Amino acid sequence: MQNEKINKLKDILRSYKSGVVAFSGGVDSSFLLKVALDTLGQDPVLAVIGESETFSAEEFKGAKMIAELIKANYKVIKTEEICDERFVINDSQRCYYCKNELFYKLKGVAKKEGLDYVFEGSNFDDIGDHRPGMQAALDLGVVSPLKEAGLTKEEIRMYSKKLGLPTWSKPSMACLSSRFPYGHEITVEELKMVEQAEKFLRGLGFAQLRVRHHGKLARIEVEVEELEKLVSVEIRNQIIARFKEIGYVWISMDLQGFRSGSFNESLAVSPGKNKN
Repeated sequence: MQNEKINKLKDILRSYKSGVVAFSGGVDSSFLLKVALDTLGQDPVLAVIGESETFSAEEFKGAKMIAELIKANYKVIKTEEICDERFVINDSQRCYYCKNELFYKLKGVAKKEGLDYVFEGSNFDDIGDHRPGMQAALDLGVVSPLKEAGLTKEEIRMYSKKLGLPTWSKPSMACLSSRFPYGHEITVEELKMVEQAEKFLRGLGFAQLRVRHHGKLARIEVEVEELEKLVSVEIRNQIIARFKEIGYVWISMDLQGFRSGSFNESLAVSPGKNKN
């Protein structure tokens, strides 16, 4: 069944013939880019990385490294969702405006490069989640080959490992704006606070994490099995000192541990596997 899905993905990509891949260097987009290159060849496929204040410097650097490792042709564009007041006010449709900005510019790149489509990396698990960005893709005619092929996140990780992609075990990521509760205005300064705080925690050895930003209060999410490490005396003191340097006054630990899209818990939607 799983091999059938891979064959289906390749058939889907062949039917599209060429395209720009919305590339973040994450698990899904790296797998999509690799299979697209293996199926269509280098010239019909272009990876495009969107550089913005909502994409951490570490992730941006990592995306370029993965594109080079895969030997993909790639280019960088600047996205300016932070200039869109609809995005900045940060309501529950924030992701729509962000993805609309990205996909609109990717369509321009595809047209300029003579490529037929824009590919994005949503997978089958994303169906039914609160993901306004998927609506932006539909509105702009962006295609989602992984979702179309019925590939789940677990399957994508498994096949990524077989293909030798270092992203197979990469923690789930999302843009930095997902760290803000809906209704809290997004600013460049506060995005930088989140970026610095999460970078520090990763430096302490935490892999899957989020720093949820509540103004001067930071709510840290790590895997449940790492909560004890988080509150150990040495680690706790380091976190307190660094977070206060960054600008947080209060530092808290979420006892429920890491959950993708935990801010969506405040919305009247069915539980899902949000990737925020």
